[in-house]
Amino acid sequence: MPSPGAPAPPRLPIEDSYLELLADTLESLDISVRGQFLQRYFRTITHLELREDQCVQLWDEMLTRRRELSEHMERQVSLKTALMDVLTSAGLFRVPILIEYDELKKLQLNAVTDPLTGLYNRRLFSEAFEKELNRARRYGQPLGLVILDLHRFKEVNDKHGHPRGDEVLRAAAATLKKALRTSDSAFRIGGDEFALLLPQTDAAQALALSRRIGIVFAESIAHLQMSVSVSMDHGVATFPQDGDQGDELIRVADERLYRLKHEGHSKAPTSSSRTELASTPTPEPAPTPSERQSSAPRTIPFESKRPPEKSETAISSLAPATASDPSTSQTLAIPPPARVYSVPRKAERVSMSGTNAYAVLGDQGVRRARVLDLGFGGVALELESKEEIPESILAVLHVPILPPVRVNLKPVWFLSTPQGAYRIGCAFVS
Repeated sequence: MPSPGAPAPPRLPIEDSYLELLADTLESLDISVRGQFLQRYFRTITHLELREDQCVQLWDEMLTRRRELSEHMERQVSLKTALMDVLTSAGLFRVPILIEYDELKKLQLNAVTDPLTGLYNRRLFSEAFEKELNRARRYGQPLGLVILDLHRFKEVNDKHGHPRGDEVLRAAAATLKKALRTSDSAFRIGGDEFALLLPQTDAAQALALSRRIGIVFAESIAHLQMSVSVSMDHGVATFPQDGDQGDELIRVADERLYRLKHEGHSKAPTSSSRTELASTPTPEPAPTPSERQSSAPRTIPFESKRPPEKSETAISSLAPATASDPSTSQTLAIPPPARVYSVPRKAERVSMSGTNAYAVLGDQGVRRARVLDLGFGGVALELESKEEIPESILAVLHVPILPPVRVNLKPVWFLSTPQGAYRIGCAFVS
């Protein structure tokens, strides 16, 4: 115990306190889980691609080096100092450049972001498209690609000036941001060209989204009162129906986009038939004027989590099988509904296997449950015995590297294991 007159030890900075907490937490983890975490940690702070066993070895060397330096200098040496010494001695850092982490993140963000619209740029589009395409192949899920551009945008710059054209581009970007889920991505890939990557989205859903984007964009620029009528055209391609390679999907989307621009606008059809020309791979019979009038799109507000859209062919299957044309006295056959490649969206969950994560249940905190996995929408718990589960559970989650979190849970599913344990899946309730 220090004497009353002795000075208090200096308080560690927040960054060093975090590393100290990280070191204590890693000691309680299994070697495999520790290696996975350290591999991602070193990749984040050093941009080095290292093996898991190499990361564990470097971390242990860093702890040993810090202890040696602290004993030699007779004062506490930070983990950052020891880490830099170990990486330099191992030859992983030859000519290191010191930069604040916040400044580094700004540089990284500026390198992949379009400064005018705030959307990702074409460089990141190529990387993200290949990544999402590989994920779609691995899990057998659809991937939607939408290519968009602004029709008559050049006339806006010519007649109203480039500042007004910049306003139109920012309005287009704002419309795209409103339409996206957290897993979707929007990119500006050219002057007035944009692209959307839509994981777990089939052709019907991507087509419906593109239509809504066009309608909302037209409303968002109405206040500009321009003499030029600017619209947002689109072309849709989906994996795996339209191809399994990135360049093939881009080519299909571009073909459908320019088919709309060169055929749809020259014939001045309605917005509904324009979308058909842009996104339908095979030609269909032209609708009658009454059908075009009845199928005019209506404004649908964006939602943060859009449900699966019904395809136009699925809606048409609810109508009678034939329609009589009074002018020709002939019967117009409605084509059968096309097969829709649709997969329900899956929530991303993180396994807590190999950790000491647990939950304290109830106000009194007398019951504990093991945390099996954790996601954005809920958590899976394991109890030692089956007891009566209330409709609502108040719990405190204790997860490594995170502070305790108090949550309200609603049980969704139950499962008994052969070992006699009882598993329960819960959703977070706000």
